[in-house]
Amino acid sequence: MVTRLSTFFLRTLREDPADAEVTSHRLLVRAGYIRRQAPGVFAWLPLGLRVKSRIEAVIREEMAEAGAFEVHFPALLPREPYERTNRWTEYGEALFRLQDRKGADYLLAPTHEEAFTLLVKDLYSSYKDLPLTIFQIQDKYRDEARPRAGLLRGREFTMKDAYSFDVDDEGLERSYLTQRDAYERIFTRLGLEYAIVQADAGAMGGSRSEEFLHPTPIGEDTFVRNDAGYAANVEAFATAVAAPVDATGAPAPVVHSTPDTPTIDALVAVANEVEARAGSAWTAADTLKNVVLAVTGVDGVRELVVIALPGDREVDLKRAEVAFPLAEVEPATEEDFAANPLLVKGYIGPWSARGAVLGETSSSGIRYLVDPRVAEGSAWITGANVTGEHVFGLVAGRDFSWDGRVDVAAVRPGDPAPDGSGPVELARGMELGHVFQLGRKYAEALGLKVLDHNGKLVTVTMGSYGIGVTRILATIAELNNDDRGLVWPEPLAPFDVHVVATGKDAAVFDAAAALSSELEAAGLEVLYDDRPKVSPGVKFGDAELVGIPWIIIVGRGVAEGTVELWNRRTGERTPVAIVDAVEELRHARESSADALG
Repeated sequence: MVTRLSTFFLRTLREDPADAEVTSHRLLVRAGYIRRQAPGVFAWLPLGLRVKSRIEAVIREEMAEAGAFEVHFPALLPREPYERTNRWTEYGEALFRLQDRKGADYLLAPTHEEAFTLLVKDLYSSYKDLPLTIFQIQDKYRDEARPRAGLLRGREFTMKDAYSFDVDDEGLERSYLTQRDAYERIFTRLGLEYAIVQADAGAMGGSRSEEFLHPTPIGEDTFVRNDAGYAANVEAFATAVAAPVDATGAPAPVVHSTPDTPTIDALVAVANEVEARAGSAWTAADTLKNVVLAVTGVDGVRELVVIALPGDREVDLKRAEVAFPLAEVEPATEEDFAANPLLVKGYIGPWSARGAVLGETSSSGIRYLVDPRVAEGSAWITGANVTGEHVFGLVAGRDFSWDGRVDVAAVRPGDPAPDGSGPVELARGMELGHVFQLGRKYAEALGLKVLDHNGKLVTVTMGSYGIGVTRILATIAELNNDDRGLVWPEPLAPFDVHVVATGKDAAVFDAAAALSSELEAAGLEVLYDDRPKVSPGVKFGDAELVGIPWIIIVGRGVAEGTVELWNRRTGERTPVAIVDAVEELRHARESSADALG
């Protein structure tokens, strides 16, 4: 049945929503695809659901091709399985928790590993049942502290999550690669450029982990790559530990008065005044910066750590969150410094459990961690733990020790890739999908075992594979628009063709209705703007805003037997005979598909 705009549930907006930060958010709301309900929560309107269903259809087809079977779980799940995997607490404040009328604890699922694992445990018991891959397309919930950018980072979002179950690690590797290949086909069909990057598994756990990132300036993820094929999320980037330096004969450290030097820049300026350096001037890279972070675990315990890194480097808090898993990481506050008088702000120096700088014993109990670039035997300018004083020539491993190494410095262009393939460049990306080799974490916690071919009970090994459906929709909207509105790729547009009747002549509306019926009979989905007493300018504006890639204008040319075929993507308008309009549109769509392909 032809969809008539006069009765269709659609209202467009002339003004941008006040909270819209990115183009997709602005246009999807204005064009009547989604409507805000609360921060990070949106209602889906008919146009939006049609595009979303087309994306989901591509995913379902490729999941079937990969041998996966679709299921569907509730979003509301009981606490107990998440307690058994420790994720009830590990998720922290990001988890939506609630109680029923009897006081039983439930959650709105952020992911469904537990539910999938228990389902397979309930139904399967033998290696003969495996391998198995099942998936769902389901809404997920995460209590984002700062939901932003419309559908790109919301509190409710639609995700395809698949899980593979194998009897051994070799089977997991095959299942993983099968899903990985399916993801490449999905993103190619959706017309999305992607980079596959090494990633950190985070709260999901497991071993191998890769993200599919779409390179875009509005992406919230930073990743690194080089021409040799290395690619990784910055959280997964590993800095090699610097080779030891021979410190034999290095002079003893010297303390200098360095007043008013709480910053690295100020310290470097004074350092070049108080102690000349043979060969070259001191730089920030010669100083050892000591950054104090507060790490709060899921148990609520707040611990301070001091991290030493070269003075020309900054701490990346995202990388710090990976280094301190399942914890909230933030810079130390003034209250933290006040509670720890041994931390002389701006002049902190290294110490460890073995003793303080120059042999003074520390009673602070604060962990001291160093960057991988701090080599054994390297000499540094750093704080002397006294206001207005720094120590020069402090040798790592000789004059101070540390409690461990931590790789949390921000990655910079030109840093060497950990695989030795050369320097990297930085790029921004939007995460579209993520694949994990979970291993046996969830199966062990929930008791998923099967009998192997020897009749012995073995723990099943799992993989997890997620795709952000609503995020993909928003990303496609970001890529396909102009200054007048959306311009959907043909396979994903809510309708195949938008017929617009202009003017007041009844003959025009009769011809437009008849043409719409012909188009539908030819197998096309038609949106027909039959609204009476609406000006052509308003109708054209709505057509441009909604973004269906092919528009047929039925107007005064009807008297001569012609209509206009409007290519929304190129802006080209072509007069065609109304009797040939269906065939002309078919030919134009085929030509357009060939050009785009």
